[in-house]
Amino acid sequence: MKIDLKKLSGVHGSALPFSGSADLSQEMLYGEFPFQTPVQYQGKIVNHLGVLSLQAVVRATYATHCARCFAPLQIPLEAAVQAVLSREDAEEEGVLHIDGDTVEVEDALIPELLLQVRMTYLCKEDCKGLCPVCGVNRNVSVCSCQPKQIDPRLAGLAALLKDKPGQG
Repeated sequence: MKIDLKKLSGVHGSALPFSGSADLSQEMLYGEFPFQTPVQYQGKIVNHLGVLSLQAVVRATYATHCARCFAPLQIPLEAAVQAVLSREDAEEEGVLHIDGDTVEVEDALIPELLLQVRMTYLCKEDCKGLCPVCGVNRNVSVCSCQPKQIDPRLAGLAALLKDKPGQG
């Protein structure tokens, strides 16, 4: 969404509210297309003694899977964005470079939202995951697989430990 900044020039304390949505359904992250619903944002641009500042909140629902049991998850994401609008080329944090008298607010909001995404999510903190042998979800049912699988290449070492007194 492009916003015309001419409406704010010369009027101290004036504010220009905005709101909108962005379609990120084709944005791939970690091998998935997690934004199945539009990203919503709202905010305002304020003129404070000739300095234009952007203040906004961007919200989205991030669709992913549990890293242990692969259960589907819907994670609410939210990012608060505050930036100073500048026509000068500044590589400073919190400064958004603008060309001319318009600003594309999504250029500032969407990257801040994407920074909120973690690489992995869990359905619950104590998720037991999937059984590595049979693949059953250990949160739902208990399988009869051996809890400890001994690597056949190390089976000889297990025999040595059984022969020692006080071990085993």
